[in-house]
Amino acid sequence: MDHAIRIHKHGGPEVMQWEKTEEFVPGPGELRIRHTAIGLNFIDTYHRSGMYPVPALPSGLGVEAVGIVEMVGAGIDAMHLGDRVGFINATPGTYATASIVAAKNLIPIPDEIDDEKAASILLKGLTVQYLLRQTFKVEAHHTVLVHAAAGGVGLMLCAWANHIGASVIGTVSTPAKADLARAHGCTATILYSEEDFVEECRELTDGEGVDVVYDSVGKTTFLGSLQSLKAFGTMIAFGQSSGQPDPLDIGLLAKHGSLYLSRPSLFTFIAERARMLDMAEELFGMIDSGVLNAEIHQTYPLKEAARAHEELEARHTTGSSILLP
Repeated sequence: MDHAIRIHKHGGPEVMQWEKTEEFVPGPGELRIRHTAIGLNFIDTYHRSGMYPVPALPSGLGVEAVGIVEMVGAGIDAMHLGDRVGFINATPGTYATASIVAAKNLIPIPDEIDDEKAASILLKGLTVQYLLRQTFKVEAHHTVLVHAAAGGVGLMLCAWANHIGASVIGTVSTPAKADLARAHGCTATILYSEEDFVEECRELTDGEGVDVVYDSVGKTTFLGSLQSLKAFGTMIAFGQSSGQPDPLDIGLLAKHGSLYLSRPSLFTFIAERARMLDMAEELFGMIDSGVLNAEIHQTYPLKEAARAHEELEARHTTGSSILLP
């Protein structure tokens, strides 16, 4: 009998329940994946709380997992029993011991990357790829501001942008997180709990501002992020851990220097399989070359996913976290 974490109503971590589930059989074009490691991501808390709607309740949680093919549906000849694969689902449900997944959504995992590392870096790494290489193509002459620089996505953003040659400014909440961010490529760090990050950005850039801001925090940083940009700069809002930003008066984009604003989603970028595999290939290359290092700072049993959510939302985690079935 398989098990999964499910919710029957939206709310805090206390609504998460460990339940028995059916052992589903894959249909045509599908495979059954036995999970070996599951990614923990902030989007999971949005689905749990109701900030992002789920298709229906009760619902599973989690959008990322890595595992082994244990059953193959009809019409599939490119994947076989025992293959190691990872996947990212738009519909939550990976907080489970197994999943049925369409073959088009599976990403083969290279032999040199173990399951836990893959689960910790797949969603976050592909997010960094589309942020740095597609939404705004960072080059060596750019200065970037990364909020939550010591988080899972933040550390990879800093390391990859530094590898490109950009100057990287990161906001963090504690001196220890500042040290961690600097060790991963931050040129400078700002303690947002003690310093005004807008003023600090201006000072660090001789009053000019940064070329691009990567903002996953949302409500508490949004306007300051716009004010940190140089003329014609780009604001990329890709999360809202502090809540949804207030409605925007688009005149502010003109007021602060003819700015550009983007709200991208990973699921748009990986909707086409060919693009998804190209993104994964570049990501795996960054890992293989040592530019990115999947640092798993927290590991939780799947049964204790509620505790993982509590610590994630309390900002007690750094780097990546995973759940183990």
